[in-house]
Amino acid sequence: MDKTLILRLDGWFVKSILLACIVLTLTKCGVAYQSSKVLDDGSGNIRVVRLTPETVLEANRSPYTPQRLPAIFSNIDKVNGQVNGHSSTQRTVHYPAHQSGVIETRLPTPSQPQPYAIGISDVVVLSTPEAGSVVEAPKGLQASQNRRRKYTVQDDGAVSIPEIGRIVIGALTLQEAEDAITQQLVEAGAAPLFSIEVAEFNSQKVSVLGAVVSPGIEPLALQPLYLDQAISRRGGIAINDASFVVIRLHRNGSMYQISVTELYNQDNLLKILLRDGDRVVVEMTDEYNNLLGLRQQVNAKALIDINNDMSARVNAAKSVQSQLEYGAIAREYVYIIGEVEAQSRFTLPFENTAVLADALLESGGISSLSGSPKQIYVLRGPSNTTNLKSITALHLDATNAANFLLATRLELRPGDVVFVGTQPITNWNRVVGQMIPSLVLANAAITAAP
Repeated sequence: MDKTLILRLDGWFVKSILLACIVLTLTKCGVAYQSSKVLDDGSGNIRVVRLTPETVLEANRSPYTPQRLPAIFSNIDKVNGQVNGHSSTQRTVHYPAHQSGVIETRLPTPSQPQPYAIGISDVVVLSTPEAGSVVEAPKGLQASQNRRRKYTVQDDGAVSIPEIGRIVIGALTLQEAEDAITQQLVEAGAAPLFSIEVAEFNSQKVSVLGAVVSPGIEPLALQPLYLDQAISRRGGIAINDASFVVIRLHRNGSMYQISVTELYNQDNLLKILLRDGDRVVVEMTDEYNNLLGLRQQVNAKALIDINNDMSARVNAAKSVQSQLEYGAIAREYVYIIGEVEAQSRFTLPFENTAVLADALLESGGISSLSGSPKQIYVLRGPSNTTNLKSITALHLDATNAANFLLATRLELRPGDVVFVGTQPITNWNRVVGQMIPSLVLANAAITAAP
């Protein structure tokens, strides 16, 4: 055999032996990659508990009171509620005792109701037996229904009935209008078979203004309209304290007035009958206006005080928030390690509990390349931080994705450690990745040897 070949084989054999020895030495001595894992050591120090609905409920029974928000934030919420609910104006305010001013009662001359007189723009209806016209009415006596025709009273007080011509009914009562139409029918040689009524009352009105719920116009109709009725029809008086209200009636250049208490409380007071063109004004007394102004001033000052108070509280809250950001106020944490996208610590919320799913997703979730969904653990020590003789490892196997629902139910506690193990192939890849540089160096050393 060629001597050169023999030397080469000897060199290759020696290199292989050396490389094998290096690999075995690194692996045996623990120099190669070592991955973290959770082991049940059997001594009772570490107890692995598989997560099931029952063990989740058991773990959640451990006593825990979430950290409360600093008091300043709760106070701001209360102040905001007061301002939004307008309770700032409901604080105790001392108003001067009010005394109702003496209102001089002046009443119009009492009068009795009169029959309604038809006026311009009123709409009257003539009802006749079903026939071609008023004149032909006798020919339709056997008809079962009446025929109704509407007529609007014109500016001259007349209505125009085609069969009998124009007839003046303005300023007449219904009875007088019926007599006038009857006479004209008789003169036309027709039987007066008809009835008349007012369908729309447009000619006579009174206005009700001022402090009523719905100011507006009230028509006068067949039934007489009295002062108290007109106010009631417009929704009544809009002020609760009637002692501050005066009612004024303006009629033909004269003004009459009466207090609300007199209008509604004196049974022997004659009712005030309203006439066409009357104007009723419900007004507040000067005393009420003065008291209202005082109340507005007090309420405005109270609102300013509350706004100043709230501003001070907001500034204090900003100071507390800065302390939270810089760690001056202690917080409660859960620590997330292992094969997650970002190892970190998860801050437990104020006044609420967090669950395992919150912490995992906050850290970016399990690494899709290296993390093992089969090895998700929550490591929990005893509530007494001075005693760490026993550790419970709550194990979640999420290879069945349905089990991840348990992660949304398992509550976390301060000091918990969330650990995600590695995939088996990840361990091998990392061992090889760490050994290759060493092997390359060893190979270079052997090659350089004589």
